[in-house]
Amino acid sequence: MFSGSIVALVTPFRDGKVDEKAYQTIIEWQIAEGTDALVPVGTTGESPTLSHAEHERVVELCIEAAAGRVPVIAGAGSNSTDEAVKLATHAKNAGAQGALIVTPYYNKPSQDGLYAHFKEIADNVDIPIIIYNIPPRSVVDMSVDTMARLAQDCPNIVGMKDATADLTRPLSTRAAIGEAFDMLSGEDATVLSFLANDGDGCISVTANVAPRACAEMHDAWAAGKTAEAIAINQRLFPLHTALFVEPNPVPVKYGLSLLDKATVEVRLPLTPANENTQNQVHAAMVSAGLLN
Repeated sequence: MFSGSIVALVTPFRDGKVDEKAYQTIIEWQIAEGTDALVPVGTTGESPTLSHAEHERVVELCIEAAAGRVPVIAGAGSNSTDEAVKLATHAKNAGAQGALIVTPYYNKPSQDGLYAHFKEIADNVDIPIIIYNIPPRSVVDMSVDTMARLAQDCPNIVGMKDATADLTRPLSTRAAIGEAFDMLSGEDATVLSFLANDGDGCISVTANVAPRACAEMHDAWAAGKTAEAIAINQRLFPLHTALFVEPNPVPVKYGLSLLDKATVEVRLPLTPANENTQNQVHAAMVSAGLLN
């Protein structure tokens, strides 16, 4: 259902408010550069510090700008099950093609709690759901067994975004669930290894600043042009690394500012990129051929 180069969009700010014009301009550029799908209001979109009204507006702006040309997988996660149901319901009603729902953070639910959380959402909202498993941010790690239970019991749970960096995970997930389940990487630095282990694509931070290169890498891989995909990935690797020297999306917003696509503004408790980050991001973007 979802595959290829999928961008985890930033939410650009100007003077403390969502920069709606810049946001839709970025989306137009992403589509023109070959991005296969869009993810608004995920981690990279600073969803924790958006108000509910802002969250819904950003989803609506993304769907409006995409205009059906590529799928929109709207971030709809929360550590409150009721809130996640409401966000996923809004995504469906707004016209999103899917919902990305992160494992509940801070609560530290058990595997039974994770199962019950996602089953409640799936039972109440008829929208394709991608489970976002990111233990470094949410502390809990959904097991392959729990993922398989959910895939079996909930037909609208169609895939996962895996940010564990465990490259055995796609192999064990595919063995447990089968070919129809979408397996998307959440780690740019290991994306080719993930694809080699039968992954379907990547929800990418790097694609914010290098959409064409990321799309070409996925296209080359899908076409069996392995050497070409490896060469692109090697060129992008310093950028994959530089974009995480401070918490995401601080570095990538600085990168977008170098391309005149957005300001460096982030919301507290995040702060704009420090000098060390700026130097690393700039050097990596030059190395990747994104800046003269």
